[in-house]
Amino acid sequence: MPSARRFRLAAALVSAAALTATLVACSGDSGPQETDHPVVVASTDVWASVARAVAGDNADVTALFDMPGGDPHEFEPTNADAARVLDANVIVMNGGHYDAYMERIAADAEGHEVTALDEEDHDHGDDAGGDEETHDHDHDHEATEHAFYTLPVVADTADDIADSLAEVAPSHAATYRANAKAFRVEIDRLRARMATLGTDHPNTRIAATEPLATTLLSEAGMTDIAPAGFTSAVEEGQSPSAADRAAFDDLLRNHKVSALIYNTQSVDPATESVLATAKSANVPVVELTESLPEGVDSYIAWQSAQIAGLEKALNA
Repeated sequence: MPSARRFRLAAALVSAAALTATLVACSGDSGPQETDHPVVVASTDVWASVARAVAGDNADVTALFDMPGGDPHEFEPTNADAARVLDANVIVMNGGHYDAYMERIAADAEGHEVTALDEEDHDHGDDAGGDEETHDHDHDHEATEHAFYTLPVVADTADDIADSLAEVAPSHAATYRANAKAFRVEIDRLRARMATLGTDHPNTRIAATEPLATTLLSEAGMTDIAPAGFTSAVEEGQSPSAADRAAFDDLLRNHKVSALIYNTQSVDPATESVLATAKSANVPVVELTESLPEGVDSYIAWQSAQIAGLEKALNA
């Protein structure tokens, strides 16, 4: 039986198709023109924060999904949202059907499209404004659906955003690429912290309610031993079996894991029960999110705070 999340994906695709069918005819044939102040529209506030770090003050950056604490899987764009995408100079998305609504609308847009989970190779050699430095832009980092937790992919995507902005607003090209380079330095610092955490706590086992931050945790060599049936069910919007719930509780009650990784934006009775078990067993809980918390607009600040949560849990 199809999962609730698949039904939502289908509904989003149908909705997006209807929106673009009515709007694309009015968008004209000229497409976004070269400008000194581009318009960037991202699918979520997370990717908007990456674009904002690259653009600085030299672009208007907004997101379609910008609801702290909301469920990005439940989001459906409006007519106004679709119009914004169609008029944007640069469109930024996660890809991998995580933000399928954006994929569908962007297919009819003429702005530059940047997709984090783009299967195509990206060549950023001598074209990067005379910068001889080259980067690994093939996005081959075992990225999951949640590409925003795969730090190398996020850095690569920032470079892609800089290149797209440079094409639209060449007068700011050097600034965009300098900002992307500085952003990569910050990403490398986050990766170094995760590596240190792994060195200080080798062979650490954790249990996550959903495979949200798998690639981030792998930076520290952490192994997620949560029952696969449990996490798969949660990810698909289904109820885990009694056996999987019992197996998860056993990991916590018998302290077979060092921490519970809890996705606060994918909550159901099963995850709430696991959370209660972890608290009663005094297992540290690290809360992670899929969007920026209230009052946070920086990707680096967001991930830094979450890594600090991991550090606190393991160093307790």
